[in-house]
Amino acid sequence: MFVVLCVVLMVVDARFEALKTVRSQMGLVLTPFYLVGEMPGRIWRMATEQIASSNSLMAENEKLKAEALLMQRRLQRLAMLTEQNVRLRELLNSAALVDDKVIVSELIGLDPNPFTHRILIDKGEKDGVFMGQPVLDASGLMGQVVEVLPYAARVLLLTDVTHSIPVQVNRNGLRAIAVGTGNPDYLELRHVAETADVKAGDLLVSSGLGQRFPSGYPVAQVTEVVHGSGQPFAIVRAVPTAMLNRSRYLMLVFSDSRTPEERAAAAAEAQADADQKAASEGTGVTTPPAGAEVDDAGQSPAAAPQAPTSEVVQ
Repeated sequence: MFVVLCVVLMVVDARFEALKTVRSQMGLVLTPFYLVGEMPGRIWRMATEQIASSNSLMAENEKLKAEALLMQRRLQRLAMLTEQNVRLRELLNSAALVDDKVIVSELIGLDPNPFTHRILIDKGEKDGVFMGQPVLDASGLMGQVVEVLPYAARVLLLTDVTHSIPVQVNRNGLRAIAVGTGNPDYLELRHVAETADVKAGDLLVSSGLGQRFPSGYPVAQVTEVVHGSGQPFAIVRAVPTAMLNRSRYLMLVFSDSRTPEERAAAAAEAQADADQKAASEGTGVTTPPAGAEVDDAGQSPAAAPQAPTSEVVQ
């Protein structure tokens, strides 16, 4: 019976407008029930969109963090390259001031023994490195080569306890011996007289007396002079001018390995050759005949095989 009634109502509603008002009122009453029935689906869609958005934001956040990390690494690399460029420019400027031949090398290792101040560089026997060769950085002397390998070499630094170098005070020429103390921060001058004219701020340069280091290179700067009452010698401490703990690029100096006598003999021989050449050029001047062609040597090509016909002015 209920089904028949519903069918009749549906037919009447479809063909006539008599139930339009009733339908509107029933729609108004049933709207909250529609909203309640649709609520689970709406909540599910909102939760799904929220989860998807959260996942997307997390993925984008992770991507941005990775990009930021990469950019930070590049920035650090750029800063390192900038500092490296500055150090190389300083080193090249120092190399331009050095009269001797030099090659640039790079520090590749440190001696793990805390009581030995040695470093390893990337130039060796194949590059012409030899025992006792002086090593500098952009600020001054660092040490000397003590072991030569085919493609590397070990350098003994100035501050090693077994190292010493003859120096002189740049201000007045006072000579002394600077020895390593095992402390990378300072050297000591041994056997400096109590009355010696040495004071804080004096620059110590290599004297060249040991025939190992060339003269005139900065070694250290005096920071402390202690005069003890009744002591025959003063205590003098100096800070190395070279950046022993920071320099990465170094210079190997190829100075003249000849003895002073050999250099003097070579200079005298060169002077004698120059005097002889000047004397031979001043003995006479050959004048070619008028109208004759003259080559670069001052002779006529046609008369070259024969004796010169011109007069010689004594």
